[in-house]
Amino acid sequence: MAAMSPSVSACPACVAAHAAEAVAAEAKAQVRAGFVLTLPTAHCAVCIADVERELLLHPGVRSARVNLTQRRVSIEAGPHVTADELIARLAGIGFPAHELDPGALSVTETDRQGRDLLMRLGVAGFAMMNIMLLSVAVWSGAEAATRDLFHWISAMIALPVLAFSGQPFFRSAWAALKARRLGMDVPISLALILSASMSLYETFAHGEHAYFDAAVSLCFFLLAGRYLDFRSRAAARSAAEELSALEVPRALLLREGGEATVAVADLVPGDLVRVMPGGRMPVDGVVTDGASELDRSLLTGETLPVWTGTGSVVSAGEVNLTGPLTVRVTAAGRDSSLHRMADLVAVAEAGRTRYTSLADRMARAYAPAVHVLALSALAFWLWQSGGDLRLSLNIAAAVLIITCPCALALAVPAVVTSASGRLFRKGLLIKDGTALERLAEVDRVVFDKTGTLTLGAPQLANLDDHAGEDLALALALAKGSAHPLSRALVEALGSAGVTAATVSNLHEVAGYGVEAIWRGSRVRLGRAAWVGAKARDMTATWLQIGEGAARAFTFTDRLRPGAVEAVAAIRARGLSVMILSGDSDGPVAALAAELDVAEWRAGVFPAEKAEIIARMADAGHRVLMVGDGLNDTAALAGAHVSISPASALDAARAASDIVLLGQDLAPVAEAMRVAQLARRRIKQNFALSIGYNILAVPVALAGLATPLIAALAMSASSVTVSLNALRLK
Repeated sequence: MAAMSPSVSACPACVAAHAAEAVAAEAKAQVRAGFVLTLPTAHCAVCIADVERELLLHPGVRSARVNLTQRRVSIEAGPHVTADELIARLAGIGFPAHELDPGALSVTETDRQGRDLLMRLGVAGFAMMNIMLLSVAVWSGAEAATRDLFHWISAMIALPVLAFSGQPFFRSAWAALKARRLGMDVPISLALILSASMSLYETFAHGEHAYFDAAVSLCFFLLAGRYLDFRSRAAARSAAEELSALEVPRALLLREGGEATVAVADLVPGDLVRVMPGGRMPVDGVVTDGASELDRSLLTGETLPVWTGTGSVVSAGEVNLTGPLTVRVTAAGRDSSLHRMADLVAVAEAGRTRYTSLADRMARAYAPAVHVLALSALAFWLWQSGGDLRLSLNIAAAVLIITCPCALALAVPAVVTSASGRLFRKGLLIKDGTALERLAEVDRVVFDKTGTLTLGAPQLANLDDHAGEDLALALALAKGSAHPLSRALVEALGSAGVTAATVSNLHEVAGYGVEAIWRGSRVRLGRAAWVGAKARDMTATWLQIGEGAARAFTFTDRLRPGAVEAVAAIRARGLSVMILSGDSDGPVAALAAELDVAEWRAGVFPAEKAEIIARMADAGHRVLMVGDGLNDTAALAGAHVSISPASALDAARAASDIVLLGQDLAPVAEAMRVAQLARRRIKQNFALSIGYNILAVPVALAGLATPLIAALAMSASSVTVSLNALRLK
C-alpha cells in the first residue's frame, strides 16, 4: 500500500479520472426512468387514488400522477424499474394498462390556449362593465368638459384592452389577408380598429359620441363565442398520435452472449426479439421458437385468442398470453402494421376535417357583404355630405359594429354547449364542435360487435350441463392460467360456490392449455385439438379426464345494456343498421339475429372496415360508426361522425367525435334526436341574426345609429341567440 502512494499522488490526472468516474456512476444511479401508461378503465377520483397509491408502493417509484381526462399515468422511477413490473402491479388491482411512448405524444397546447382565451375574455368583460358605467353619464346628458373627461377615461381603459383582448381576431384576420381571402375575423378586426380610431378622434375633437363601449362589448361577446367554440373542441385529440404512442417503445433483442433492451426504432429486419407472456408484440415478424396464444381482440375484434407457434406470422400490438416467443423481425417502427394503421387513421381524419360547418358556410357569404355595406355607407355619405370624412367614417364604423357577426359567432357554439350539457347528463361526451351537425345528417349506422354491441367479456353459458366433479376439476385447472376463458371460468364457478378439486403437478402448456394430475390420472383444460375433441364454431374450452371424452365449457359474449333499444330506436327513425366485425361468422350471425339486423359482415380486417365506410360515403351515405378497438380507429376516423364507449382503447376514443360514458348503449339514439333539435336551433339562430341585421342595418346606413343604439342592438342580438340556444336544456 505504501509503495502505491507515490504513484497515485504523482498522477493527479488519474485521481481526477477516478473522481469523474465516481461522480458519473453516482449520477447514473440517480437517473430516473420515465413511463407513461394508458389506463382505459380509469373513470373517477377513487381510480386516481388507487392507481397512484399502488404505484408508489412499488420499490423505486418516486412519483405517479394520473391524468383522468387523458386516462394516463406519468411515472418517475429508478433505472431498475421496468414498465412491465408496473403494468403487472396495476393489473393486480384491476386496472389494465399499456405503455405509451412519450416521444410519440405531441405536447398539447390545449390547456394553454383555453387559459389564454379565458383571460382575454375576463379582461374584456371587466373593461366593458366599467366603460358602460362611464357611458351612462354621457348618455344621461353630460356635456363639455365632463363628457370629454369620461371619454378620456374610457379611452384609457378601452385602447389597451382592445389591443390585448382582440389579439385572437387580429392574428386570424392578418393570416387571412396574407392568404388573400376574407374570413369572419377580417370585419371583426376592422370594426374594432375603426371604432377605436374614430372614438379616439372624437375624443380629441370634443365630439358628442364615442364607440369605446360598443367596441369593447363587441370584443367581449365575440370572445365569449370563441371560448364556447374552443371548449366544445377541447376534448378532441389526434387518434394517429395515440396509435403511434401505443407502439411498444422498447424490445428485448437477442444477441450473441445475451439479451439487451433496445429501442424498437433501432431494430432492423432479421433481428431476433424475445416477447414474454403478458407483453405486447413490438414488431411484425415470424415466430422462430416457442408456442403461445395471442390476443388480437384490439386489432381485429376476434374474441378468441389465436394459437401461434414456429412459422406463425405476428403483428405489432398483439398481446402474447401464455408462453415466451422468439420472433424474427420483418418490420419495425414506422414500417410496422400498427404504424401503417396510424397512417390510415391520419388520412381518414384529414378527410373528415374537410367538412364545412353551417357557420363557416354562412361566413363565406357574410364577410364580403359586411365590407360592401360599410364601403357603400362611406362612399354614399362622402357624396351626400360634400366630403365630410369625419361623419362618413362614423357612419361606416356604426355599420361595421352593428353588422359585425356577434350573434353569428354565438349561434353555433351556444347551441353546441347547451346540447352537449344535455347529452352529458344522458351519458354522452361531445368532443368535436361539428359533431352534432354531422350526426343530424346521418342516414346509416354501422356497429362493431365485440366491446360495442357486446361487453367484450366471455361468460360461461352451460354451467348446468356439467356434474359437480367436472366443475371442481375445471376450477382447479382454470386457476392455473391467465387465459381470458380461464379467468371467466374461475369467476363463474366461484360465483356458483364451486370448490376447487385438489390436483398436483399443475402447469400451463403454452399455446394449448393447462394440465395436472388428479387421482393418478392426467386432466387437461384447453384447446379442442389438444384434448382430442372436434372444434366447433363457438367459443369454448374443453375438459378431459384421463383418456375419456372431452366436455365443452361454452361461452357467450354478453349483450351491452341498451343495445336492443338503441338498434330498435335507430331503425324506427328510418335509418339502416349494419354490423361490421372481425369476429367469426357464428357469433356475428347469432348477434345479428338477436338484434334483428339484416346486414352484417364477419371476419373484416381494419383496412376493410375503413374501405366499406369509404364506399358508403362515395355512394352518398352519411355514416355513423360506433366502435371501440384498434381495428375500428380508421373506420371511426373516416365515418361522417363516430361514437365509442368510454371502455374503448384510448386511440378509438381519440378518433371518435362522441364518447359514451356509461355501459348503456341506449343514449346513442337519444343523441341522434338531440342532434336534429340542435340543428334546428342553429338554423333559428342564423335566422334571428339575419333578421336583426335586416332591422338594424338601415338604421346604421341612415346615420341614426349612435354608439348607444349600436351597443344595445349588438348586445340584444347576442342575448337573444344565447337564450334560444338554452331552450335545448
